[in-house]
Amino acid sequence: MARIPGDGVTAHTDTFARDRLPPEEQWPDFDYSGLPELAAYPDRMNAAVEFLDRAVAEFGWGERPCIHYAGEVWTYADLMAKADAAARVLVEDMGLETGNRVLLRGPNNPMMAACWMAVLKAGGIVVATMPLLRARELAYMAEKAQIRHFLCDLNLRAEGDGAMERAPVLEQVKFFTPLGDASDPAADLDTAMAGKPAGFDNVDTAADDIGLIAFTSGTTGQPKGTVHFHRDILAMCDCFPKHVYRPSPDDIYVGTPPLAFTFGLGAQLLFPMRTGASVVFYPGPPSPDRLLDLIDENRCTTLYTAPTMYRALADKISESGNAPATLRQCVSAGETLPLPIFEAFRAATGIRIIDGLGSTEMIHIFVSAEGAAIRPGATGTAIPGYEACIMDEAGTILEPPCEGLLATRGPTGCKYLDNEERQRGYVVNGWNLPGDRYRQDADGYFWYVARADDMIVSAGYNIGGPEVEDALLDHPKVQDCAVVGAPDEQRGRIVKAFVILRDPADAADATAEELQDFVKAEIAPYKYPRAIEFVDELPRTETGKVQRFKLRQMEEEKAREQGIRVQ
Repeated sequence: MARIPGDGVTAHTDTFARDRLPPEEQWPDFDYSGLPELAAYPDRMNAAVEFLDRAVAEFGWGERPCIHYAGEVWTYADLMAKADAAARVLVEDMGLETGNRVLLRGPNNPMMAACWMAVLKAGGIVVATMPLLRARELAYMAEKAQIRHFLCDLNLRAEGDGAMERAPVLEQVKFFTPLGDASDPAADLDTAMAGKPAGFDNVDTAADDIGLIAFTSGTTGQPKGTVHFHRDILAMCDCFPKHVYRPSPDDIYVGTPPLAFTFGLGAQLLFPMRTGASVVFYPGPPSPDRLLDLIDENRCTTLYTAPTMYRALADKISESGNAPATLRQCVSAGETLPLPIFEAFRAATGIRIIDGLGSTEMIHIFVSAEGAAIRPGATGTAIPGYEACIMDEAGTILEPPCEGLLATRGPTGCKYLDNEERQRGYVVNGWNLPGDRYRQDADGYFWYVARADDMIVSAGYNIGGPEVEDALLDHPKVQDCAVVGAPDEQRGRIVKAFVILRDPADAADATAEELQDFVKAEIAPYKYPRAIEFVDELPRTETGKVQRFKLRQMEEEKAREQGIRVQ
Protein backbone atom coordinates (compact mmCIF):
# COMPACT_ATOMS: atom_id res chain seq x y z
CA MET A 1 0.00 0.00 0.00
CA ALA A 2 1.35 3.42 -0.95
CA ARG A 3 2.00 5.65 2.01
CA ILE A 4 2.99 9.30 2.23
CA PRO A 5 5.42 10.00 5.08
CA GLY A 6 4.24 12.56 7.61
CA ASP A 7 2.55 12.97 10.96
CA GLY A 8 -0.90 12.47 9.40
CA VAL A 9 -2.42 15.41 11.30
CA THR A 10 -4.26 17.56 8.79
CA ALA A 11 -4.75 21.30 9.19
CA HIS A 12 -7.94 21.11 7.13
CA THR A 13 -11.32 21.36 8.80
CA ASP A 14 -13.03 20.87 5.43
CA THR A 15 -11.98 17.39 4.31
CA PHE A 16 -14.06 17.21 1.11
CA ALA A 17 -11.02 16.82 -1.16
CA ARG A 18 -9.20 14.40 1.13
CA ASP A 19 -12.34 12.27 1.44
CA ARG A 20 -12.54 11.99 -2.37
CA LEU A 21 -9.03 10.78 -2.97
CA PRO A 22 -8.86 7.27 -4.42
CA PRO A 23 -8.44 4.40 -1.95
CA GLU A 24 -4.82 4.16 -0.89
CA GLU A 25 -4.44 0.75 -2.51
CA GLN A 26 -4.98 2.54 -5.84
CA TRP A 27 -2.29 5.16 -5.19
CA PRO A 28 1.03 4.94 -7.00
CA ASP A 29 4.16 4.11 -5.04
CA PHE A 30 5.87 7.25 -3.76
CA ASP A 31 9.65 7.35 -3.39
CA TYR A 32 11.51 10.20 -1.66
CA SER A 33 14.89 8.50 -1.52
CA GLY A 34 16.07 9.58 -4.95
CA LEU A 35 17.34 12.99 -3.82
CA PRO A 36 18.42 14.25 -0.37
CA GLU A 37 16.17 17.32 -0.52
CA LEU A 38 13.06 15.18 -1.07
CA ALA A 39 13.76 13.08 2.02
CA ALA A 40 14.40 16.21 4.09
CA TYR A 41 10.91 17.71 3.79
CA PRO A 42 9.43 18.24 7.26
CA ASP A 43 6.10 16.73 8.28
CA ARG A 44 4.60 20.22 8.63
CA MET A 45 5.08 22.39 5.57
CA ASN A 46 3.16 25.15 3.79
CA ALA A 47 4.38 25.51 0.22
CA ALA A 48 3.61 29.25 0.05
CA VAL A 49 5.70 29.82 3.18
CA GLU A 50 8.57 27.94 1.55
CA PHE A 51 8.39 30.10 -1.57
CA LEU A 52 7.71 33.48 0.04
CA ASP A 53 8.15 33.83 3.79
CA ARG A 54 11.39 31.86 3.94
CA ALA A 55 12.64 33.62 0.80
CA VAL A 56 12.23 36.98 2.53
CA ALA A 57 13.04 36.14 6.17
CA GLU A 58 15.71 33.45 5.82
CA PHE A 59 17.24 33.78 2.36
CA GLY A 60 17.32 37.58 2.25
CA TRP A 61 15.56 37.82 -1.11
CA GLY A 62 13.02 40.43 -0.06
CA GLU A 63 14.37 43.16 -2.34
CA ARG A 64 15.18 40.90 -5.26
CA PRO A 65 12.98 41.27 -8.36
CA CYS A 66 10.33 38.54 -8.50
CA ILE A 67 7.79 39.53 -11.19
CA HIS A 68 8.18 41.98 -14.10
CA TYR A 69 4.92 43.21 -15.63
CA ALA A 70 4.15 46.10 -17.99
CA GLY A 71 7.06 48.21 -16.80
CA GLU A 72 6.47 47.43 -13.10
CA VAL A 73 8.59 45.21 -10.89
CA TRP A 74 7.36 43.39 -7.80
CA THR A 75 10.02 42.22 -5.37
CA TYR A 76 9.65 39.09 -3.25
CA ALA A 77 8.63 41.37 -0.36
CA ASP A 78 6.00 43.03 -2.57
CA LEU A 79 4.52 39.70 -3.58
CA MET A 80 4.46 38.50 0.02
CA ALA A 81 2.70 41.68 1.18
CA LYS A 82 0.02 41.28 -1.49
CA ALA A 83 -0.39 37.58 -0.74
CA ASP A 84 -0.74 38.29 2.99
CA ALA A 85 -3.40 40.92 2.34
CA ALA A 86 -5.32 38.64 -0.02
CA ALA A 87 -5.14 35.82 2.53
CA ARG A 88 -6.64 38.15 5.14
CA VAL A 89 -9.51 38.97 2.79
CA LEU A 90 -10.16 35.29 2.15
CA VAL A 91 -10.28 34.44 5.85
CA GLU A 92 -11.64 37.62 7.45
CA ASP A 93 -14.06 38.82 4.77
CA MET A 94 -14.97 35.72 2.75
CA GLY A 95 -15.05 33.19 5.58
CA LEU A 96 -12.54 30.76 4.09
CA GLU A 97 -12.06 27.64 6.22
CA THR A 98 -8.98 25.46 5.92
CA GLY A 99 -9.44 22.85 3.22
CA ASN A 100 -11.94 24.98 1.25
CA ARG A 101 -11.26 25.10 -2.46
CA VAL A 102 -10.77 28.49 -4.14
CA LEU A 103 -11.38 29.03 -7.87
CA LEU A 104 -8.80 31.34 -9.44
CA ARG A 105 -9.37 32.89 -12.86
CA GLY A 106 -6.84 35.15 -14.47
CA PRO A 107 -3.98 35.41 -16.95
CA ASN A 108 -0.37 35.42 -15.85
CA ASN A 109 -0.05 38.66 -13.90
CA PRO A 110 1.25 39.69 -10.46
CA MET A 111 -2.12 39.55 -8.70
CA MET A 112 -2.88 36.08 -10.05
CA ALA A 113 0.41 34.97 -8.48
CA ALA A 114 -0.43 36.74 -5.21
CA CYS A 115 -3.86 35.08 -5.07
CA TRP A 116 -2.29 31.67 -5.72
CA MET A 117 0.05 32.14 -2.78
CA ALA A 118 -2.71 33.61 -0.60
CA VAL A 119 -4.89 30.54 -0.90
CA LEU A 120 -2.10 28.26 0.34
CA LYS A 121 -1.14 30.64 3.13
CA ALA A 122 -4.75 30.55 4.35
CA GLY A 123 -4.81 26.75 4.26
CA GLY A 124 -7.06 26.59 1.21
CA ILE A 125 -6.75 24.52 -1.95
CA VAL A 126 -5.97 26.26 -5.23
CA VAL A 127 -8.09 25.46 -8.30
CA ALA A 128 -6.63 27.71 -10.98
CA THR A 129 -8.33 27.89 -14.38
CA MET A 130 -7.30 28.82 -17.91
CA PRO A 131 -8.25 32.36 -18.98
CA LEU A 132 -10.05 31.19 -22.12
CA LEU A 133 -12.39 28.78 -20.34
CA ARG A 134 -16.08 29.59 -20.63
CA ALA A 135 -18.77 29.73 -17.95
CA ARG A 136 -19.91 26.17 -18.66
CA GLU A 137 -16.41 24.78 -18.11
CA LEU A 138 -15.81 26.86 -14.99
CA ALA A 139 -19.15 25.73 -13.55
CA TYR A 140 -18.25 22.08 -14.17
CA MET A 141 -15.03 22.47 -12.16
CA ALA A 142 -16.80 24.39 -9.40
CA GLU A 143 -19.39 21.65 -9.00
CA LYS A 144 -16.88 18.82 -9.29
CA ALA A 145 -14.64 20.27 -6.56
CA GLN A 146 -17.49 21.89 -4.61
CA ILE A 147 -15.91 25.35 -4.65
CA ARG A 148 -17.53 28.19 -2.71
CA HIS A 149 -14.89 30.94 -3.09
CA PHE A 150 -13.87 32.61 -6.34
CA LEU A 151 -11.16 35.20 -7.10
CA CYS A 152 -11.35 36.54 -10.65
CA ASP A 153 -9.43 39.01 -12.80
CA LEU A 154 -11.76 41.93 -13.50
CA ASN A 155 -11.00 41.73 -17.23
CA LEU A 156 -12.43 38.20 -17.28
CA ARG A 157 -15.57 39.03 -15.36
CA ALA A 158 -18.14 38.16 -18.03
CA GLU A 159 -17.51 34.41 -18.01
CA GLY A 160 -16.93 34.55 -14.27
CA ASP A 161 -20.41 35.98 -13.75
CA GLY A 162 -21.77 33.30 -16.05
CA ALA A 163 -20.10 30.61 -13.95
CA MET A 164 -21.71 32.06 -10.82
CA GLU A 165 -25.12 31.76 -12.47
CA ARG A 166 -24.54 28.19 -13.64
CA ALA A 167 -22.96 26.90 -10.42
CA PRO A 168 -24.92 27.88 -7.30
CA VAL A 169 -22.18 26.31 -5.18
CA LEU A 170 -20.05 29.40 -5.96
CA GLU A 171 -21.19 31.64 -3.12
CA GLN A 172 -18.60 34.43 -2.99
CA VAL A 173 -16.53 36.21 -5.61
CA LYS A 174 -14.12 39.12 -5.54
CA PHE A 175 -12.37 40.76 -8.47
CA PHE A 176 -8.82 42.00 -8.89
CA THR A 177 -6.77 44.03 -11.36
CA PRO A 178 -3.36 42.86 -12.66
CA LEU A 179 -1.35 44.96 -10.17
CA GLY A 180 -3.93 45.15 -7.37
CA ASP A 181 -3.72 48.91 -7.15
CA ALA A 182 -7.34 49.47 -5.95
CA SER A 183 -7.89 52.23 -8.53
CA ASP A 184 -10.98 50.58 -10.01
CA PRO A 185 -13.98 50.51 -7.64
CA ALA A 186 -15.18 47.30 -9.31
CA ALA A 187 -12.01 45.54 -8.11
CA ASP A 188 -13.36 44.79 -4.66
CA LEU A 189 -10.53 42.39 -3.79
CA ASP A 190 -7.98 45.16 -4.37
CA THR A 191 -10.03 47.57 -2.25
CA ALA A 192 -10.42 45.09 0.58
CA MET A 193 -6.71 44.28 0.54
CA ALA A 194 -5.79 47.95 0.80
CA GLY A 195 -7.52 48.17 4.16
CA LYS A 196 -5.74 45.19 5.74
CA PRO A 197 -2.83 45.45 8.19
CA ALA A 198 0.53 43.96 7.26
CA GLY A 199 1.33 40.32 7.85
CA PHE A 200 -0.68 37.11 8.08
CA ASP A 201 -0.67 34.14 10.45
CA ASN A 202 0.10 31.35 7.97
CA VAL A 203 -1.75 28.07 8.44
CA ASP A 204 0.51 25.26 9.65
CA THR A 205 -0.42 22.70 7.02
CA ALA A 206 0.85 19.15 6.91
CA ALA A 207 3.21 18.33 4.07
CA ASP A 208 0.60 15.87 2.82
CA ASP A 209 -2.32 18.29 3.07
CA ILE A 210 -3.80 19.03 -0.35
CA GLY A 211 -2.63 22.34 -1.80
CA LEU A 212 -3.68 22.11 -5.44
CA ILE A 213 -6.35 20.55 -7.62
CA ALA A 214 -5.24 20.91 -11.23
CA PHE A 215 -7.72 20.03 -13.93
CA THR A 216 -6.32 18.38 -17.04
CA SER A 217 -6.43 20.40 -20.24
CA GLY A 218 -9.00 18.26 -22.02
CA THR A 219 -6.93 16.66 -24.80
CA THR A 220 -8.88 13.43 -24.34
CA GLY A 221 -12.31 14.76 -23.35
CA GLN A 222 -13.78 15.99 -20.04
CA PRO A 223 -11.09 17.48 -17.74
CA LYS A 224 -10.14 15.44 -14.68
CA GLY A 225 -9.18 16.93 -11.32
CA THR A 226 -5.67 15.89 -10.27
CA VAL A 227 -4.78 16.33 -6.61
CA HIS A 228 -1.38 17.46 -5.32
CA PHE A 229 -0.03 17.86 -1.80
CA HIS A 230 2.11 20.72 -0.49
CA ARG A 231 5.14 18.43 -0.72
CA ASP A 232 4.34 17.68 -4.39
CA ILE A 233 4.51 21.40 -5.19
CA LEU A 234 8.00 21.57 -3.69
CA ALA A 235 9.13 18.32 -5.28
CA MET A 236 8.46 19.49 -8.83
CA CYS A 237 10.83 22.40 -8.19
CA ASP A 238 13.53 20.31 -6.53
CA CYS A 239 13.76 17.69 -9.29
CA PHE A 240 13.56 19.00 -12.86
CA PRO A 241 15.00 22.53 -12.86
CA LYS A 242 17.56 21.94 -10.13
CA HIS A 243 18.98 18.73 -11.53
CA VAL A 244 18.40 18.93 -15.29
CA TYR A 245 19.52 22.42 -16.26
CA ARG A 246 21.49 25.08 -14.39
CA PRO A 247 19.15 27.56 -12.66
CA SER A 248 20.66 30.75 -11.30
CA PRO A 249 19.32 33.49 -8.99
CA ASP A 250 20.07 35.91 -11.81
CA ASP A 251 17.91 34.10 -14.35
CA ILE A 252 14.95 35.92 -15.87
CA TYR A 253 12.24 33.58 -17.11
CA VAL A 254 9.64 34.18 -19.80
CA GLY A 255 7.23 31.93 -21.67
CA THR A 256 3.71 31.16 -22.77
CA PRO A 257 2.05 28.51 -20.53
CA PRO A 258 -0.60 29.84 -18.11
CA LEU A 259 -0.26 29.41 -14.34
CA ALA A 260 -3.39 27.23 -14.35
CA PHE A 261 -1.43 24.63 -16.35
CA THR A 262 1.05 22.86 -14.05
CA PHE A 263 3.70 23.22 -16.77
CA GLY A 264 3.18 26.99 -16.49
CA LEU A 265 2.89 26.98 -12.71
CA GLY A 266 6.41 25.63 -12.48
CA ALA A 267 7.93 27.34 -15.49
CA GLN A 268 6.37 30.75 -14.98
CA LEU A 269 6.31 31.14 -11.19
CA LEU A 270 7.60 28.46 -8.86
CA PHE A 271 10.81 27.41 -10.62
CA PRO A 272 12.21 30.97 -10.65
CA MET A 273 11.02 31.60 -7.10
CA ARG A 274 12.72 28.46 -5.79
CA THR A 275 16.11 29.93 -6.71
CA GLY A 276 15.50 33.65 -6.11
CA ALA A 277 15.17 34.41 -9.82
CA SER A 278 12.44 36.44 -11.56
CA VAL A 279 9.84 36.02 -14.30
CA VAL A 280 8.39 38.31 -16.97
CA PHE A 281 4.59 38.38 -17.27
CA TYR A 282 2.89 40.37 -19.99
CA PRO A 283 -0.66 41.45 -20.85
CA GLY A 284 -2.34 39.99 -23.91
CA PRO A 285 -1.71 36.83 -25.93
CA PRO A 286 1.82 35.73 -26.89
CA SER A 287 3.22 35.93 -30.40
CA PRO A 288 6.69 35.17 -31.78
CA ASP A 289 7.47 38.86 -32.32
CA ARG A 290 6.29 39.77 -28.84
CA LEU A 291 8.29 37.02 -27.16
CA LEU A 292 11.45 38.06 -28.98
CA ASP A 293 10.89 41.67 -27.95
CA LEU A 294 10.31 40.67 -24.33
CA ILE A 295 13.47 38.57 -24.30
CA ASP A 296 15.53 41.48 -25.63
CA GLU A 297 13.92 44.17 -23.47
CA ASN A 298 14.20 42.19 -20.23
CA ARG A 299 17.40 40.30 -21.00
CA CYS A 300 15.63 36.99 -20.41
CA THR A 301 17.78 33.90 -19.98
CA THR A 302 15.21 31.10 -19.79
CA LEU A 303 12.31 30.38 -22.11
CA TYR A 304 9.50 27.88 -21.61
CA THR A 305 7.01 27.28 -24.41
CA ALA A 306 5.50 24.60 -26.64
CA PRO A 307 6.93 23.12 -29.87
CA THR A 308 4.62 25.14 -32.11
CA MET A 309 6.00 28.42 -30.75
CA TYR A 310 9.61 27.22 -31.10
CA ARG A 311 8.92 26.53 -34.77
CA ALA A 312 7.54 30.06 -35.24
CA LEU A 313 10.45 31.59 -33.30
CA ALA A 314 12.97 29.70 -35.40
CA ASP A 315 11.39 31.09 -38.57
CA LYS A 316 11.42 34.66 -37.23
CA ILE A 317 15.00 34.47 -36.04
CA SER A 318 16.17 32.93 -39.32
CA GLU A 319 14.46 35.72 -41.26
CA SER A 320 16.03 38.49 -39.18
CA GLY A 321 19.38 36.86 -38.52
CA ASN A 322 19.27 38.20 -34.95
CA ALA A 323 19.27 35.49 -32.29
CA PRO A 324 18.47 36.63 -28.72
CA ALA A 325 21.78 37.49 -27.06
CA THR A 326 20.88 36.67 -23.46
CA LEU A 327 18.88 33.47 -23.94
CA ARG A 328 20.79 30.42 -22.70
CA GLN A 329 18.27 27.68 -21.90
CA CYS A 330 14.99 26.75 -23.56
CA VAL A 331 12.52 24.13 -22.39
CA SER A 332 9.74 22.56 -24.42
CA ALA A 333 6.84 20.56 -22.99
CA GLY A 334 3.12 20.08 -23.41
CA GLU A 335 3.66 17.94 -26.52
CA THR A 336 6.61 15.95 -27.77
CA LEU A 337 9.27 18.05 -29.52
CA PRO A 338 9.54 17.03 -33.20
CA LEU A 339 13.10 16.63 -34.42
CA PRO A 340 12.63 19.12 -37.31
CA ILE A 341 11.69 21.84 -34.81
CA PHE A 342 14.67 21.00 -32.56
CA GLU A 343 17.03 21.24 -35.53
CA ALA A 344 15.47 24.43 -36.93
CA PHE A 345 15.74 26.21 -33.58
CA ARG A 346 19.31 25.04 -33.02
CA ALA A 347 20.27 26.25 -36.51
CA ALA A 348 18.69 29.65 -35.81
CA THR A 349 20.02 30.19 -32.26
CA GLY A 350 22.68 27.62 -31.45
CA ILE A 351 20.55 26.49 -28.49
CA ARG A 352 19.62 22.85 -27.98
CA ILE A 353 16.03 22.84 -26.70
CA ILE A 354 15.48 20.76 -23.56
CA ASP A 355 12.52 18.48 -24.24
CA GLY A 356 10.49 17.44 -21.21
CA LEU A 357 7.82 14.81 -20.72
CA GLY A 358 5.40 15.58 -17.91
CA SER A 359 1.72 15.37 -17.12
CA THR A 360 -0.82 17.17 -14.97
CA GLU A 361 -1.23 13.93 -13.02
CA MET A 362 2.51 13.91 -12.18
CA ILE A 363 2.44 17.74 -11.74
CA HIS A 364 5.49 18.35 -13.95
CA ILE A 365 8.37 16.86 -15.97
CA PHE A 366 9.80 13.42 -15.14
CA VAL A 367 11.76 12.50 -18.32
CA SER A 368 14.20 14.89 -19.96
CA ALA A 369 17.84 15.57 -20.89
CA GLU A 370 20.03 18.66 -21.16
CA GLY A 371 23.17 19.85 -22.92
CA ALA A 372 25.53 17.14 -24.13
CA ALA A 373 23.17 14.49 -22.75
CA ILE A 374 20.50 15.43 -25.31
CA ARG A 375 20.04 12.95 -28.12
CA PRO A 376 18.14 14.82 -30.83
CA GLY A 377 14.79 13.16 -31.38
CA ALA A 378 14.75 11.44 -27.98
CA THR A 379 12.87 12.88 -25.01
CA GLY A 380 15.62 11.82 -22.62
CA THR A 381 15.96 9.64 -19.53
CA ALA A 382 14.24 9.60 -16.14
CA ILE A 383 15.28 12.76 -14.31
CA PRO A 384 16.89 12.59 -10.84
CA GLY A 385 14.26 11.64 -8.27
CA TYR A 386 12.21 9.54 -10.71
CA GLU A 387 12.28 6.10 -12.31
CA ALA A 388 10.87 5.23 -15.72
CA CYS A 389 10.44 1.99 -17.64
CA ILE A 390 8.45 0.39 -20.43
CA MET A 391 5.52 -1.94 -19.71
CA ASP A 392 3.48 -4.20 -21.93
CA GLU A 393 -0.32 -4.19 -21.94
CA ALA A 394 -0.39 -6.71 -19.09
CA GLY A 395 1.68 -4.49 -16.79
CA THR A 396 4.93 -6.46 -17.16
CA ILE A 397 8.13 -4.39 -17.17
CA LEU A 398 10.13 -4.96 -20.37
CA GLU A 399 13.90 -5.02 -20.68
CA PRO A 400 15.41 -2.45 -23.08
CA PRO A 401 15.63 -2.17 -25.97
CA CYS A 402 11.86 -2.39 -26.12
CA GLU A 403 8.67 -0.57 -27.03
CA GLY A 404 5.43 -0.25 -25.10
CA LEU A 405 3.70 1.91 -22.50
CA LEU A 406 5.88 4.33 -20.60
CA ALA A 407 5.58 4.04 -16.81
CA THR A 408 7.07 6.23 -14.09
CA ARG A 409 7.19 6.71 -10.33
CA GLY A 410 8.91 9.01 -7.86
CA PRO A 411 8.01 11.71 -5.33
CA THR A 412 4.80 12.70 -7.14
CA GLY A 413 2.03 10.64 -8.67
CA CYS A 414 -1.54 10.43 -9.88
CA LYS A 415 -4.36 11.02 -7.41
CA TYR A 416 -7.62 11.79 -9.21
CA LEU A 417 -10.42 13.62 -7.43
CA ASP A 418 -13.44 11.33 -7.12
CA ASN A 419 -12.62 9.22 -10.18
CA GLU A 420 -11.67 5.66 -9.25
CA GLU A 421 -12.25 4.36 -12.78
CA ARG A 422 -9.64 6.72 -14.24
CA GLN A 423 -7.34 6.05 -11.29
CA ARG A 424 -7.33 2.32 -11.98
CA GLY A 425 -6.37 3.00 -15.58
CA TYR A 426 -3.56 5.42 -14.74
CA VAL A 427 -1.88 3.52 -11.89
CA VAL A 428 -0.78 -0.08 -12.49
CA ASN A 429 1.26 -2.05 -9.95
CA GLY A 430 2.30 1.17 -8.24
CA TRP A 431 3.52 2.80 -11.48
CA ASN A 432 1.96 5.80 -13.21
CA LEU A 433 1.05 5.26 -16.88
CA PRO A 434 0.60 8.65 -18.59
CA GLY A 435 -0.76 7.00 -21.75
CA ASP A 436 2.29 7.38 -24.01
CA ARG A 437 3.90 4.71 -26.16
CA TYR A 438 7.68 4.97 -26.10
CA ARG A 439 10.69 3.04 -27.32
CA GLN A 440 13.54 2.67 -24.82
CA ASP A 441 17.00 2.06 -26.23
CA ALA A 442 19.81 0.09 -24.65
CA ASP A 443 21.20 3.26 -23.01
CA GLY A 444 17.93 4.03 -21.24
CA TYR A 445 16.82 6.88 -23.54
CA PHE A 446 13.12 7.16 -24.28
CA TRP A 447 11.96 7.84 -27.85
CA TYR A 448 8.39 8.95 -28.36
CA VAL A 449 6.17 6.79 -30.57
CA ALA A 450 2.66 8.13 -30.00
CA ARG A 451 -0.06 8.65 -27.46
CA ALA A 452 -1.47 5.21 -26.78
CA ASP A 453 -4.77 6.30 -28.33
CA ASP A 454 -3.01 7.96 -31.29
CA MET A 455 -1.59 4.70 -32.65
CA ILE A 456 -3.10 4.00 -36.05
CA VAL A 457 -3.71 0.38 -37.04
CA SER A 458 -4.01 0.32 -40.83
CA ALA A 459 -4.23 -2.94 -42.77
CA GLY A 460 -2.45 -4.69 -39.90
CA TYR A 461 0.36 -2.15 -39.62
CA ASN A 462 0.90 -0.13 -36.41
CA ILE A 463 1.70 3.46 -37.39
CA GLY A 464 2.61 6.23 -34.99
CA GLY A 465 0.97 9.50 -36.06
CA PRO A 466 3.81 11.68 -34.68
CA GLU A 467 6.35 9.96 -36.95
CA VAL A 468 4.28 10.93 -39.98
CA GLU A 469 3.90 14.45 -38.59
CA ASP A 470 7.68 14.76 -38.21
CA ALA A 471 8.17 13.79 -41.85
CA LEU A 472 5.57 16.29 -43.04
CA LEU A 473 7.10 19.07 -40.94
CA ASP A 474 10.37 18.59 -42.81
CA HIS A 475 8.68 19.71 -46.04
CA PRO A 476 9.23 23.44 -46.70
CA LYS A 477 5.58 24.07 -47.59
CA VAL A 478 4.24 22.72 -44.27
CA GLN A 479 3.77 25.06 -41.33
CA ASP A 480 1.98 22.67 -38.99
CA CYS A 481 0.06 19.40 -39.12
CA ALA A 482 -1.73 16.69 -37.18
CA VAL A 483 -2.17 13.06 -38.17
CA VAL A 484 -4.94 10.68 -37.07
CA GLY A 485 -6.52 7.43 -38.17
CA ALA A 486 -9.65 7.88 -40.30
CA PRO A 487 -12.13 4.99 -40.73
CA ASP A 488 -11.78 3.07 -43.98
CA GLU A 489 -13.74 0.07 -45.28
CA GLN A 490 -10.78 -1.81 -46.73
CA ARG A 491 -7.99 -1.00 -44.25
CA GLY A 492 -9.94 -0.42 -41.04
CA ARG A 493 -8.29 2.97 -40.75
CA ILE A 494 -6.04 5.02 -42.97
CA VAL A 495 -3.48 7.65 -42.09
CA LYS A 496 -5.01 11.08 -42.60
CA ALA A 497 -3.08 14.34 -42.27
CA PHE A 498 -4.55 17.74 -41.52
CA VAL A 499 -2.03 20.25 -42.86
CA ILE A 500 -1.56 23.99 -42.43
CA LEU A 501 0.48 25.32 -45.35
CA ARG A 502 2.84 28.25 -45.13
CA ASP A 503 1.14 29.65 -48.22
CA PRO A 504 -2.59 28.82 -48.34
CA ALA A 505 -2.51 29.39 -52.10
CA ASP A 506 -0.59 26.10 -52.42
CA ALA A 507 -3.63 24.09 -51.31
CA ALA A 508 -4.27 21.81 -54.25
CA ASP A 509 -4.30 18.15 -55.24
CA ALA A 510 -0.82 18.54 -56.70
CA THR A 511 0.53 19.71 -53.33
CA ALA A 512 -1.14 16.79 -51.55
CA GLU A 513 0.54 14.37 -53.96
CA GLU A 514 3.85 16.17 -53.47
CA LEU A 515 3.57 15.77 -49.69
CA GLN A 516 2.60 12.10 -50.00
CA ASP A 517 5.61 11.37 -52.22
CA PHE A 518 7.84 13.28 -49.82
CA VAL A 519 6.72 11.20 -46.84
CA LYS A 520 7.16 7.95 -48.78
CA ALA A 521 10.77 8.95 -49.42
CA GLU A 522 11.42 9.88 -45.79
CA ILE A 523 9.86 6.95 -43.89
CA ALA A 524 8.48 3.50 -44.71
CA PRO A 525 6.04 4.01 -47.60
CA TYR A 526 3.16 2.17 -45.88
CA LYS A 527 3.08 5.02 -43.31
CA TYR A 528 2.33 7.78 -45.79
CA PRO A 529 -0.92 9.78 -45.39
CA ARG A 530 -3.44 8.32 -47.82
CA ALA A 531 -5.65 11.37 -47.23
CA ILE A 532 -4.58 14.98 -46.76
CA GLU A 533 -6.88 17.83 -45.83
CA PHE A 534 -5.62 21.41 -45.90
CA VAL A 535 -6.89 23.48 -42.97
CA ASP A 536 -6.41 26.99 -41.60
CA GLU A 537 -6.04 25.85 -37.98
CA LEU A 538 -5.95 22.79 -35.75
CA PRO A 539 -8.12 22.26 -32.67
CA ARG A 540 -5.99 23.01 -29.62
CA THR A 541 -6.34 23.31 -25.89
CA GLU A 542 -5.48 26.65 -24.32
CA THR A 543 -2.07 25.20 -23.45
CA GLY A 544 -1.33 24.62 -27.15
CA LYS A 545 -1.82 20.85 -27.30
CA VAL A 546 -3.45 19.55 -30.47
CA GLN A 547 -6.78 17.88 -29.69
CA ARG A 548 -6.39 14.95 -32.05
CA PHE A 549 -9.38 13.25 -30.48
CA LYS A 550 -11.57 15.97 -32.00
CA LEU A 551 -10.13 15.25 -35.43
CA ARG A 552 -10.76 11.52 -34.92
CA GLN A 553 -14.32 12.20 -33.78
CA MET A 554 -14.91 14.37 -36.82
CA GLU A 555 -13.66 11.64 -39.16
CA GLU A 556 -15.71 8.99 -37.39
CA GLU A 557 -18.86 11.10 -37.73
CA LYS A 558 -18.19 11.54 -41.45
CA ALA A 559 -17.74 7.79 -41.80
CA ARG A 560 -21.05 7.05 -40.07
CA GLU A 561 -22.83 9.46 -42.39
CA GLN A 562 -21.30 7.60 -45.35
CA GLY A 563 -22.28 4.22 -43.93
CA ILE A 564 -18.69 3.18 -43.17
CA ARG A 565 -18.35 0.97 -40.11
CA VAL A 566 -16.22 2.62 -37.42
CA GLN A 567 -13.86 0.21 -35.70
